[in-house]
Amino acid sequence: MKFLHEFREFAARGSVVDLAVGVIIGAAFGKIVSSLVKDIIMPPIGMILGGIDFSNIFVNLSGQHYESLADAQKAGAATINVGVFLNTCIEFLIIAFAIFLMVRVINQLQREPPPNPTTKDCPYCLSQIPIKATKCAHCTSDLPAQ
Repeated sequence: MKFLHEFREFAARGSVVDLAVGVIIGAAFGKIVSSLVKDIIMPPIGMILGGIDFSNIFVNLSGQHYESLADAQKAGAATINVGVFLNTCIEFLIIAFAIFLMVRVINQLQREPPPNPTTKDCPYCLSQIPIKATKCAHCTSDLPAQ
């Protein structure tokens, strides 16, 4: 019974819940990026490059001819799936860029404003003096009012 109580406390902790939410959102984001690459980005690139379907670029290691990667996989042929790898690399770059932008924004939001200055320069001798000083301790000049 103690084990279940400890597990419940662990699972209810905020960081675990936040991690679970992050994993779920990350998985959904991955599907969106996969669709973006496969359905929106790669078709125009393939068209520009002469009507190439990147998902069908593969090297057949079995020695037999197959019209498509799906046909080769259905027959159980050994293949090197170059096009699928290219799509995955592009997906990775998009996800990495999106994460970079997100972390950049979070870092900017978490940046603390600089602390208020506690010293200022004496306009006559350029020594550092307290911000509230009315007379310079170094050159004994009266300082202008702020």
